[in-house]
Amino acid sequence: MKITFLGTGTSQGIPVIGSDHPVCLSDDPRDKRLRVSVLVQINDYNYVIDCGPDFRQQMLGSPLSRKRLSLHGILFTHEHADHVAGLDDIRPFVFHQGDIPIYGHKRVIENLKERFAYIFETENKYPGAPRVETYEVTKDQVVPLKEAVKVIPIEAFHGKLPVLGYRFGKMAYLTDVKTIEAAELEKLTGLDVLIINALRFEEHHSHLNVAEALSLADRIQAKTTYFTHISHHMGFHAEVEKQLPKDVHLAYDGLTLTL
Repeated sequence: MKITFLGTGTSQGIPVIGSDHPVCLSDDPRDKRLRVSVLVQINDYNYVIDCGPDFRQQMLGSPLSRKRLSLHGILFTHEHADHVAGLDDIRPFVFHQGDIPIYGHKRVIENLKERFAYIFETENKYPGAPRVETYEVTKDQVVPLKEAVKVIPIEAFHGKLPVLGYRFGKMAYLTDVKTIEAAELEKLTGLDVLIINALRFEEHHSHLNVAEALSLADRIQAKTTYFTHISHHMGFHAEVEKQLPKDVHLAYDGLTLTL
């Protein structure tokens, strides 16, 4: 299994438009962060978790930019714009392979139907519009992928909003998390890699800060943890990385892990 970080930033990305914050002015490419997303490749199958406003740019720089390489599904964590706004840009994949499976909570699917009504139109559908197959996900069932890939959903809370993380084998991906119940934590035992959000050092009402993310990582006890959904207020990548435990790292755009 190969995991590529397509984006590791917050809803505004880094640099933030018009910001003169030192991190936004950094020349270190690791301080330039697109909206949060990952590509998971298992054998010949390719899955993206979340499809934000940078999706087109992320695909052009990803392994899927090669001609005729397929996208076998998009798994959504929740419906906020930085996680779903790029759905229209799946069109090149649709052109080559047909309908794209999308997976998410029923609430998220319904939100997408309202936001992208033209995609879900059944009569007089515009010929160039994306086409999708929808699959509802609950926290109590394995994600119904067509292929023989077992994916376990993990429910967490983004403030009061339920969000879904996903476990692929020995890797789990959770973002926009603030709290998670004990029963869901049990699904995260025995991980080699945990990917979880850590917004900044200061407290936030709906995201884990660094101290909270470190505490949660300590409870989960994955072999290695990577932080994502990172704000410019976190600080410079090179400086923050030195402050973290040896088995915890800041992810950055383009980082690839092989399990």
